[in-house]
Parts: sequence; structure tokens; C-alpha cells
Amino acid sequence: MAGIKCIGILTSGGDAPGMNAAIRAVTRSAIYNGFAVKGIMCGYKGLVFNEIVSFKSQSVSNIIQLGGTILKTARSQEFTTTEGRKAAYDNMVAAGIDALVVIGGDGSLTGAGIFAEEYNVPIVGLPGTIDNDLGGTDSTIGYDTALNTIVEAVDKLRDTASSHERLFFVEVMGHTAGYLAMNSAIATGSEAAIIPEMETEVDQLAKLINHGFRKSKNSAIVIVAENPKTGGATALAERVKKEFPQYDARVTILGHIQRGGSPTAVDRILASRMGEAAIEALLDGQRNVMIGTMNGKIVYVPFAKAVKHDKGIDRKDLELVKILSI
Repeated sequence: MAGIKCIGILTSGGDAPGMNAAIRAVTRSAIYNGFAVKGIMCGYKGLVFNEIVSFKSQSVSNIIQLGGTILKTARSQEFTTTEGRKAAYDNMVAAGIDALVVIGGDGSLTGAGIFAEEYNVPIVGLPGTIDNDLGGTDSTIGYDTALNTIVEAVDKLRDTASSHERLFFVEVMGHTAGYLAMNSAIATGSEAAIIPEMETEVDQLAKLINHGFRKSKNSAIVIVAENPKTGGATALAERVKKEFPQYDARVTILGHIQRGGSPTAVDRILASRMGEAAIEALLDGQRNVMIGTMNGKIVYVPFAKAVKHDKGIDRKDLELVKILSI
């Protein structure tokens, strides 16, 4: 695109496996197309406090297999203020950066949208979040790896659950979206998934216990999406103790292990394709869009649509968990 000579890259918000593959793809695609590249450390915080380094092709050697992000990430209170964004813009201009590629989740892309509007900066976003909760894309970078991490952990729990007659609640990430919970429930043969999308419709726990466990089952695993409204797995286990004392309920919270680890082949390929597509988008004159994939094809999604959280769960998949757990 006319006027762009140097592209800045940052990773923001929660880290996700595959972010490094995306950084590598953006850097090398930009260099391939004749752009200079600057890496911005610690997300928007690095823009505000001027932590900007020059990137060459070798800066991203041997990182495709690493989890986390070599650019580091941080939440930035400063960037939420007008003064903070002004400092960020001044530093960006001083560093000669003409356009940004932002890799992160909804908070990161919301910030990108505000910054782009205030300072007329061309920004392209990449969906880097394990929750898979961004609109307009079938999958986000890190989701597949997190799903595989959960499956591996639940498979191990299944061994101990069936050795003792227990009801295991396994809490996974995703406080606004139940994709990790629902798909890991299908993949692990769990008895149920308790997800945010259903919280207002039905008492998922009572339904599960009253209709759920057939008499021949001596153990059960229920995947629960972390959720402030239901209190997550711990609150559900407390309810079981009170309302259904015949069950020995146990809780496992997988926590941040879901974010770590070497990205799967699926996430490496997705991040590589999206990273290259971000540079194509800038060459094409696109701005304020997130790169997504729909049915295997690259699409451009306006930031406002990406952060809406209106993706919706396929009810057939929830039904599938129920059917297969009888």
C-alpha cells in the first residue's frame, strides 16, 4: 500500500500457542515484500514506553515451534487513556512505523480499533486467543493446541476417575465462549459440557444429574467453562455436595497450562497463513480488519464484528455430547 515502508508487530493480552509462528510469518512476508519490520515488546505497553526493536529475517529463526511469544505480552492500563495512546503514537512515528499488525484477542483488537480511529493508523489484526471467541473466523490461533492440551489432561483424569467412583468437574478456560469446553467434552467422551451460552436457559447441573448418569456408570467427567456467573467447577462441586450428597464430587482446574506448550501443526499452519495474509491485506489497502478463515479461505473481518462475541455454539454439538454419553 502506498506510503507504508515499515510495519510494527505486537502481541497483546493473553498469550496463545502459535503467536510465534504468526510473528515469524508477518516478519518474513513483510521483508519479502520490501518492508522494514519493527518488533514492539510487551504489547501496547511497549508502544507507550518505547520498547521497539528492529527485526530482520533471522530475528524469527527457530521460533515456529515455541509456545508463548518472543515479543512478550502485557496488559496496558496506560494505553486505555488518551495520553497513553498519544505517547504510543508519538513513539510509533519516531520509530518510523507506518502500519501495525496486532496479534491478540478481543481486548487487543478493541484497542486497535480505537487507536486506528484516533490516529488514522492502518492496522491489521490476527486472532490470537485460545478461547476461539472472536467473530468472523472459524478458528483462532492457539485454540487447537489448547484443545489438545485439555484432551491429554482429561484422558489422564479418566484413568483415576474410573478407579474411584467419582464425579469429576474439570474447569477449562473460556468465560464468554464454550468452544473449548464443548469440543473437549466431545473429544474426551465426557458426560457433559457446562458452558456460558446455556447459563440462562436451563439449570445445567440439575438436568445433568437428574437425567444424566445411568446406573451402570460409576464415574463421570463433566467439562465446565470458567464462568463468573456459575462460579465455575468449584461452585458446581459445592452444589453437588449439598443437593446430591450421594456423589463424591472432585474438581480439577486446568488453568494456565492450557495456554502453554508447543503449537500443534494445525496452529502453526493457521498462524503462518494468517501472518502472510496480514501483509497481503496491507498491500491491498485494507485497514482495521482482522484476518479470519471461513471454510478454509482467508477473510477480512472488521474489528467491530470480530469483537462482538456473537459467534454462537452449534446446538447439534451439545446434543452430540448428550447422545454419546448414554
